Amino acid sequence: MTDAKDKSAKTPRSQQVFTLLVEVGRKEGDGLPKGATGAALMIYASGVDEAEAVRETVAILKQADLAPLDVSGYGSLDERLAEGHEIEDDERELMQRALDENSVIVAQMTPFYDKKTN
Repeated sequence: MTDAKDKSAKTPRSQQVFTLLVEVGRKEGDGLPKGATGAALMIYASGVDEAEAVRETVAILKQADLAPLDVSGYGSLDERLAEGHEIEDDERELMQRALDENSVIVAQMTPFYDKKTN
């Protein structure tokens, strides 16, 4: 009987922070600079796994009238450190804030512009 109880009891999974790169397109009211064709957003998002962090990020960006087109995941802090990424103190602070607030933090936005050829 104890085994059945153990199987039915769910172990809470701890939150982690994942680094995501999200490309967004244009949408009316998106707040991107005039003339931009889209943007890349560097984001730190909390979640029990990367899939949850991506889902939450996309939902929040849509609520902010942005048009997410593609999401690339770079892993959790531990995964990035294991891969040899150098992570500066300011980046760690933003990651900790995302974890503490269980939130999505946009760390950087880089707008895209079409190159004009004459």
